[in-house]
Amino acid sequence: RMLSGYKPKGDVKDSYKILELEEGCSLDEVRNSYRSLAKKYHPDSSSSTADPAAFIRVEEAYRVVLSDVAAKQQPSENSEEEEDQFKLKSLQHRHYLSFEGVGIGTPSQREKQYMQFRVDRATEQVLEYRQHRLESSYAGTDLMRAKDVRESKKVKITQAVERLVEDLIQESMAKGDFDNLRGKGKPLQKFSDCPHIDPMTHNLNRILIDNGYQPEWILLQKEIRETIERLRNSVVASRRKLGEPMTPLGQKQWNQICEQFMEDIRKLNKRVDNFNLVVPILSRQMVHFSPEKEIVRAQKTYEALMEKVSHPDTKESQGEDGKRFGWKSYLFKWLNL
Repeated sequence: RMLSGYKPKGDVKDSYKILELEEGCSLDEVRNSYRSLAKKYHPDSSSSTADPAAFIRVEEAYRVVLSDVAAKQQPSENSEEEEDQFKLKSLQHRHYLSFEGVGIGTPSQREKQYMQFRVDRATEQVLEYRQHRLESSYAGTDLMRAKDVRESKKVKITQAVERLVEDLIQESMAKGDFDNLRGKGKPLQKFSDCPHIDPMTHNLNRILIDNGYQPEWILLQKEIRETIERLRNSVVASRRKLGEPMTPLGQKQWNQICEQFMEDIRKLNKRVDNFNLVVPILSRQMVHFSPEKEIVRAQKTYEALMEKVSHPDTKESQGEDGKRFGWKSYLFKWLNL
């Protein structure tokens, strides 16, 4: 009944009554009484008498009595050490688990200490945020500066190349290098056949090609095709000169011609390799020519020519017969219809 209606006013006598002690008791008695009452009223005791409000009153009364007993006893180092040990051995209760475990003393004192701790922590976080923001801004400034330097260098190089090209054009015009061009003084023809091709680009490419400025791979391709055609015609002509049937001397000469032809094909295949290295389109690459297959092809071409020479009038006679009897056959077909 006393605990339920008690209001702490710092009265020493009421504090002794709450702890069920008498004045003049020892520190051990105060300690034992506080422990027994704390076990009785502590919220975590799981007993039927647990009362948080009563526990707070017991704690406040314990502190008042402890101060009174310490003041009545003669001050000595031993008593101070015992009091410190006693303070350290005080039981921990629920409200000490709040405030993130910051601070010591009463709940109000710990609350003030916790508020100061939060202010300090917030200040540190603001300073760290400002530091990171400044570092990122400086890093961004450095990146932008490096990007501007690269762009300025690129612009300078482009302008230098354009000036060089313009100087070369003016110098060539002064020398008269452009006076012998075809179509000088005439308008350019516009190619509107294919809508997907830029007319200006097409015209420039046509002008370059007409004046001999062709890409290397096109020249190599043209040279390879002309060379293989020339070699094929040459070997067929050599075979025709030997005649039919071939004598042993002619067979020997034919073997030498075939060996030289195969050597020329191997040299041509090296040009094919060079062409494949510079051609910009993969589908335009060429395969090697087979010397054996080329010999067989030359032999078949020679045989076809000989057969055509041996029967020169076959097709002509067939053509004359067709002309002669063609109108009659058409007439019979018309009558049958």
